[in-house]
Amino acid sequence: MSSVLRPAISGDDASTAGRYRPITSHLAIAPPVSVVIPAMNEAENLPYVFKTLPSWIHEVVLVDGNSTDDTVQVARELWPDVKVVEQRGKGKGDALITGFEACTGDIIVMVDADGSADGHEIVSYVSALVSGADFAKGSRFANGGGTSDMTPIRKLGNRVLCATVNAKFGARYTDLCYGYNAFWRHCLDKIELDCTGFEVETLMNIRVVKAGLKVQEIPSHEYLRIHGTSNLRAVRDGLRVLKVILGERSNRRALRRRPHAAQLDSARGEVS
Repeated sequence: MSSVLRPAISGDDASTAGRYRPITSHLAIAPPVSVVIPAMNEAENLPYVFKTLPSWIHEVVLVDGNSTDDTVQVARELWPDVKVVEQRGKGKGDALITGFEACTGDIIVMVDADGSADGHEIVSYVSALVSGADFAKGSRFANGGGTSDMTPIRKLGNRVLCATVNAKFGARYTDLCYGYNAFWRHCLDKIELDCTGFEVETLMNIRVVKAGLKVQEIPSHEYLRIHGTSNLRAVRDGLRVLKVILGERSNRRALRRRPHAAQLDSARGEVS
């Protein structure tokens, strides 16, 4: 692991303080954090998204999916140093892959542009990573999480798909199809992302388990989209997720043979 949890630097050690970013009164980190936001025609929602982003993050990478509104202009007004990259392809998977390639931080956080994610939660994700996790996975159904957006049909579908992944790959996930996650950039060397749509989050969750990476779930609350209509289609995209699950080969036996096989740890309360 390239970084460890350290106390905030006092003002007496100015030569050392420059290497760390203060997160809370008790926590400072050295690794730079990149936040990737895929967006297409989300100009009305971006003020709510950017308002909750912590000031200590290293960079914001906005992946523009050929927006026809003022998405890019609004992003630059809200965050003058925002890095805007043009999406290759058309789906969310394409957008995230494009954004990941543009990141320069050691830690990458994925945040949706519809206002459903609370940027204040990023500190919990980052704290989990600097404390030893490889992949911090947001969960709406872990203790302390919740959702204001999912319909009963989507909840049922998510539960069934999640149970299928747990059974096939030996995971212990409480949530599957959620786009609020964070990870060390080196994880990208161990998981090949080769899908284009909303199923990208499921593919990531499967492949981090197959790679034996240490995953920690972070309780997260998903809020309603503030403006506009989601491009997600429950049946269509649910079938695409199922196709990804069935298409991935299980390596549970290989994971059991590893002396230090990664285990999924549930987050225990708030991270300070």
